[in-house]
Amino acid sequence: MRPGKTKHELKRIICINLALIFVVVGPGCAGILKTSKKTAGGTFTFPKNFIWGAGTSSHQVEGNNTNNDWWQWEQSLPLNMRSGRSCDEWNRFEDDFKLAQNLGLTALRFSIEWSRVEPSPGQFDAKSLERYREMILSLRSKGIEPIITLEHFTIPLWLAKRGGWLAEESPELFKEFARKTAEELGGDVHYWITINEPATYMYKSYMLGTWPPGEKSTNDAFKVIQNLAKAHVLAYGEIKEVYAKRAWKAPMVGVAQQVVIFAPCSPFSLWDRISAGLRDKMINHLLIDALIRGKAAIPGVFSIKLPKARTLDFIGLNYYTREHVHARGFLLADILGAECISANPHTKWNSLGWEIYPEGLYEIIKAFSRYKLPILISENGICTDDDAERSVFIAAHLKAVARAMDEGAHVIGYLYWSLLDNYEWAEGFAPRFGLVGVDYATEERTVRGSAKKYGEIIKCGKLDY
Repeated sequence: MRPGKTKHELKRIICINLALIFVVVGPGCAGILKTSKKTAGGTFTFPKNFIWGAGTSSHQVEGNNTNNDWWQWEQSLPLNMRSGRSCDEWNRFEDDFKLAQNLGLTALRFSIEWSRVEPSPGQFDAKSLERYREMILSLRSKGIEPIITLEHFTIPLWLAKRGGWLAEESPELFKEFARKTAEELGGDVHYWITINEPATYMYKSYMLGTWPPGEKSTNDAFKVIQNLAKAHVLAYGEIKEVYAKRAWKAPMVGVAQQVVIFAPCSPFSLWDRISAGLRDKMINHLLIDALIRGKAAIPGVFSIKLPKARTLDFIGLNYYTREHVHARGFLLADILGAECISANPHTKWNSLGWEIYPEGLYEIIKAFSRYKLPILISENGICTDDDAERSVFIAAHLKAVARAMDEGAHVIGYLYWSLLDNYEWAEGFAPRFGLVGVDYATEERTVRGSAKKYGEIIKCGKLDY
């Protein structure tokens, strides 16, 4: 050790060493610290009740969500980076649901905009709730399962002014919103996702500062993820209680967790492998561990204790990409590493620069199967201007799902992201994820060839992998 090292620095190094022991000894993601075993291909027939769907979220498609924190944030951006009327889904949902029906989708995931339902604290808007009820019933009438997300990156302005997810009362406020929504809409909903990608929200909003409220504070980020986890636990209990009181069929309640394959920049570097493993623990598994066990920790770095354990009926996985990382030093920020570009000349990327790695979906499913809970692929998609590439992407990732299921993984469904081109947050309208293209000037819809290819897979119900 160099002379002059402070007690604080020594403590940090000890903490990191403990964290590294935690990573190396504990179970990790398949394909991170060891290579997944290759198997011979085969033909897999999906179960009759397999969920075939797509997803959207309120702020990305509805348009004119003027009462949330994102709308306020956008007003400082150039006009072409503001959500505006987006896809005008608030008024056009019936036609879009017909498109989903014609494609053979059996499920659609969409979110309830908290700022519409509760525009001011404790005051719930009956018209907005009725509109969402119409959406749910419209899907039901078409044989499409509604999968409801309660929080998809946006919060009401009134909550933002109180401190947002930093506010001590935020979990209790979310609990009340969840209870009211379940009471009003629950009779026709079986699947609930409480919160979408808590770790992504924490990272973008409170570490990078590129999303509202634009903060850069590790301490605040840890507090936010604790409040989001507690909010899920409380909402889970409220939804279950509402269904029990109304004698409705017990619902399935989960979260949508963003997952990434983390690979070492150099497979021959122990420290790069440790960096990949530590990222896997912190980003992919820490929250799920907490929601199942009621607590989770990385010694000396972060810990969380929740009011209740086992508050997941299924795990939603949002999978898009693989990232290569290398260690930069021995403190936490350094050992978590920095990203590097894959040297593989055959690597392909989407239009946002994310690596396309279908094998990773198989690895992720196998890794999360250790939790012994049903798995829903709650998001998987590609932004590209080459629709043929989208067709290849969907087929390749579904083959990864088929392979995992053929080996015994309990996957209940696959939701492509997204049904429609949409407002892609800080990236604006340029990325094109949709099965259905949207002309934002006219709101005209165009069903893409990839959507039809997806429909053919659904109709066939089997895949060679």
